[in-house]
Amino acid sequence: MSSQPVNVKPEDVNITEQRGRYTVSIVSCKRVGIIHACLFAEAGFKVLCTDMNRNLISYVAKGKSPFLKSEVEPILKKYLKKGFLKAMNDVESTITQSDVVVIATPIKTDEKGNVSYTNMEKACKRVGSNLHRGSLVIVVSVVGIGIIEGLIKETLENTSGLKVGVDFGLAYSPFLTGVEQTLEEVKNRKRIIAATDKTSLKKASAIIKTITKNDVVEAEDVKTAEAATIFQIAQQDVGIALANELALFCEKRGIDYPQVQRLIEASKSDISLLSRLSSLNPPREAYLLLEEAENLGVKLRIPVVARELNEEMFKRVISLIREALKTCGKPLRRAKISLLGISQTPNTKDSIKPLTKKLVRTLERKGVKVRVYDPYFSSHELTEMGYPTKKNLTKNMEGADCIVIMTSHERFKRLNLKRLKVIMKKPATIIDLVGVVEPNKAEVEGFTYRGLGRGVKKR
Repeated sequence: MSSQPVNVKPEDVNITEQRGRYTVSIVSCKRVGIIHACLFAEAGFKVLCTDMNRNLISYVAKGKSPFLKSEVEPILKKYLKKGFLKAMNDVESTITQSDVVVIATPIKTDEKGNVSYTNMEKACKRVGSNLHRGSLVIVVSVVGIGIIEGLIKETLENTSGLKVGVDFGLAYSPFLTGVEQTLEEVKNRKRIIAATDKTSLKKASAIIKTITKNDVVEAEDVKTAEAATIFQIAQQDVGIALANELALFCEKRGIDYPQVQRLIEASKSDISLLSRLSSLNPPREAYLLLEEAENLGVKLRIPVVARELNEEMFKRVISLIREALKTCGKPLRRAKISLLGISQTPNTKDSIKPLTKKLVRTLERKGVKVRVYDPYFSSHELTEMGYPTKKNLTKNMEGADCIVIMTSHERFKRLNLKRLKVIMKKPATIIDLVGVVEPNKAEVEGFTYRGLGRGVKKR
């Protein structure tokens, strides 16, 4: 077996000025792909972005991004202008020009949690059909155990006619997306790296080190890296489930959950900080471990219960809305409700919170007249996405019986409650899912206030 399946030289990669000799292609211009395109461009590599969605490629070619808009777009425009970054419709040409191929194609899960690798397989076939000797393929999408050395390796080898570890390298550096993600946070992360052979591991590690200020942790083998990632997701999911349960306890006991969190943090206790609450951002990767366990006939009781509890939080949101309206003497049916904030990340135009559409549909089926508003999306954009809306914040809240705050934009933290009670239909209610409104202030102004974990209600 050849000991040099990859053309990339770590000694070149370690020198910023030498990185421009190498071309990195990003397969998929969705969230994970765009983030990596920015990171590699800033690190000094030539970057080619490609996606099977031609509309998305056209968008990126103009320096625009639907994800982390305020952070990403200046970087895209800067490196597009310099010629260090290009958006390409032609996947084939992109791969043939590349020394490093970064596959960022997301997995898909349906509403029942079934995992699909169809898009990943399609992407690997297109990559493999145009792969050349000496290339290094790095998968950054989170996948289940055995997928890298199974589906992905086999698809790349079968379509290329080349062999992993002999003709090209294959590595895995999983990237977890966060609820409130910034590029600075991404740059300061530790990254796991694993590969199918030692040479590829060494070279892939050198590549990934250029896009993080933190450590790169090398795994003994690929399956260990796959397991470490989905175990981490499961641990987070269990933590969120516990937080959601404790929040419900706080609501019933008259305790403010966010204050409990702050007290634990201030005390610098050895006890781990309580996880943040989750209502509209279920991690789809949590299903990877559950599917793997089911295939093996292993009963993972805690992760299964945690997922069930977190899925129930959607019902909890509906329950909060119904209960608050009932306190105001109003039924859910025929109520006018304004949903404020659909961007996944505060203070920027980002991808839509995953369960927003489900919430809108559910409320509408129950006879609710729903309006949607987000300061980072125009009324035209919201309408095109199928969300009923008005032209500005005031118009969206006029005559509303209830507002539901779903994203902690600074704009919502500065809501004028005195003005709000004038334009809403009294008695009115505020459902605060992200803790931006002070409960006591809302109650003083005559609102019925409800929030996840906010056991501070007086009315």
